[in-house]
Amino acid sequence: MYEITKSYIQKMPAVRFAGIRYGDEDRTNGGFGLKWMEWFEQAHFDKLEKLITAEFKEEYQDADAYIGFMKYKENEPFQYWIGMFLPKDALVPEEYEYFDITDSTLGVCWIKGIENEIYCKEDKCSERLVSEGYETIDDGDGTWRFFERYGCPRFTQKDEEGRVILDICHYIK
Repeated sequence: MYEITKSYIQKMPAVRFAGIRYGDEDRTNGGFGLKWMEWFEQAHFDKLEKLITAEFKEEYQDADAYIGFMKYKENEPFQYWIGMFLPKDALVPEEYEYFDITDSTLGVCWIKGIENEIYCKEDKCSERLVSEGYETIDDGDGTWRFFERYGCPRFTQKDEEGRVILDICHYIK
């Protein structure tokens, strides 16, 4: 059983997101777990982590988190990106794609539970934020962006019941 243990608002500076884009055809058993395994096996995060500066860590407290970034627009292919947020002027290695994001306000929810129970709860987090009086927003063209944030030690260290915390972040007004 999962639970939303915390929700809060966070300011995020302008960033560059670098990663690799996947789609529904890349899912295995409904998810992207095998792609995440590939990232760790092939050390994809290593090159990106080297681009995180001390200044960026001061500006954005979750700068060292791994990101599962999602884009959804009706009648268009779903996009799932694995990567990291980087300083806005980072020079991204050739093997990664990137896009820039202006400074933003995030609605963040912490989903706590056994790992296989905490995924695909973006709608529950959106409902929670709306119930607290926030408005989740699209890009103005019907494209919804939201992401999973795998923060340390929240996600990497299990509690005594084997539970971890996954951040789900929505853009809000």
